Amino acid sequence: MTGAPSLHLDNVTVDFPIYSGGSRSLKKTLVSIGTGGRILHGSGRISIQALKEVSLKLGHGDRLGLIGHNGAGKTTLLRTMAGVYEPTIGKVRVSGRVATIFDFTLGLDFDATGFENITLQGMLLGLSRRGIARLTDEIAAFTDLGGYLNMPIRTYSAGMLTRLAFAVATSSDPDLLLMDEWIETGDADFFHRAEERLRTLIGRAGILVLASHNMALIRHYCSAAVWLEHGQLKAIGPVEDVIAAAGLQESKASLAGRQDFKAGQGDIRERA
Repeated sequence: MTGAPSLHLDNVTVDFPIYSGGSRSLKKTLVSIGTGGRILHGSGRISIQALKEVSLKLGHGDRLGLIGHNGAGKTTLLRTMAGVYEPTIGKVRVSGRVATIFDFTLGLDFDATGFENITLQGMLLGLSRRGIARLTDEIAAFTDLGGYLNMPIRTYSAGMLTRLAFAVATSSDPDLLLMDEWIETGDADFFHRAEERLRTLIGRAGILVLASHNMALIRHYCSAAVWLEHGQLKAIGPVEDVIAAAGLQESKASLAGRQDFKAGQGDIRERA
């Protein structure tokens, strides 16, 4: 990549049309897209407005936390930043390679082997085949899946899929790192290794956007925050100010024992 990484959102609105307006269909769609956005009626159809007129400008060094209650639009915003969702209105402009720590099964081929999926996921991350080949041994060792990597991933448990997808997603340094909550796994040994790997990745990323309900994580890793409510940007600014505005104050949980790093001090601001 030439130049510093950047992420610009210009007046972004995301609507999800509901093609069958019955109550059961509406409920299923709301669950599947994971949003509590506004329900709009018009032109003979129903749609869910998951984001409304969101504008942001992020540059190198920015560490932005997304806060808000369930259904506020945090995950939708992350997916829109990543290019998973196209804006209904507005534009998203990204400069740099993006890595995502969410939707781990996105893009996996369940009939392909673990090794084949390492190649496939690496290509989706924008890596060359030569680059993927160079990283494959390290990725395989980190997953600790051994011979299972030669088997179709449809035979994997949920935990094994997480190991595989996480190892690929964190195998190279991204320009932009988008995260939805912290990594969770029932395997204590893998959790500690994954946490250390993730902390290193965050420290090296040019831009971090982290959505979380854990205010201790937001305070620890982010230099600014955005408060979303019903898909709208309600506040943006220093972390403590935005947490207070959102009414999400909680005790500052101790992070003693964690290896700290200096958060970036980029110029995060709402676009005019």
